[in-house]
Amino acid sequence: MRSLPTPTMLPLSQPNNNNNTILKSRRRQSYKKAVSLHHSFDVECFDVSCKNKVVDIDGTKIKLQIWDTAGQERFRSVTNAYYRDAHALLLLYDVTNKTSFDNIRAWLTEINEYAQEDVVIMLLGNKADMSGDKIVRREDGERLARDHNVAFMETSAKTGMNVDLAFMAIARDLKMKKLRKPDEPAFNVAEYIQQENTVKVGGCC
Repeated sequence: MRSLPTPTMLPLSQPNNNNNTILKSRRRQSYKKAVSLHHSFDVECFDVSCKNKVVDIDGTKIKLQIWDTAGQERFRSVTNAYYRDAHALLLLYDVTNKTSFDNIRAWLTEINEYAQEDVVIMLLGNKADMSGDKIVRREDGERLARDHNVAFMETSAKTGMNVDLAFMAIARDLKMKKLRKPDEPAFNVAEYIQQENTVKVGGCC
């Protein structure tokens, strides 16, 4: 099995927006498809959660190194340092909390200042299962994602909705960046997500 160098993924959110819950949900799920993910280890580094995950994308092993500050302000300088080395950034907001959504623009400003030019960015609206308490509309998330040319989806750490898809889409994009030839088209994360969701809804023939 082919392996790629370890990319670094940095989830960003407001405090108490359940980054760790999404990561735990990712480990709890049962995978019956020809895609495997194995939890390697969890450690705590200076109160920043460090997690390694290995994903198999079409026979290529991709090890994701995930550093999670859970949006805590006292780690802001640490987060800025990791921007520079991150290959992928997950921007999480709580669909029941308008403030968490409004603050995403501040994260995007910092990304433009500190992150690598070709960093993979995905916007995630978490707690999508709480439809009765929902304040931020899906259309609002989609519009913000379009404005900043990033991929978007709503997720639920509680039900596992789209959690697997988010990680697999990013891993696939990172793989394509490493292996794509100059004359090949770039991988489009948003199109991949749309195709996968269409298959889920309509089924496969």
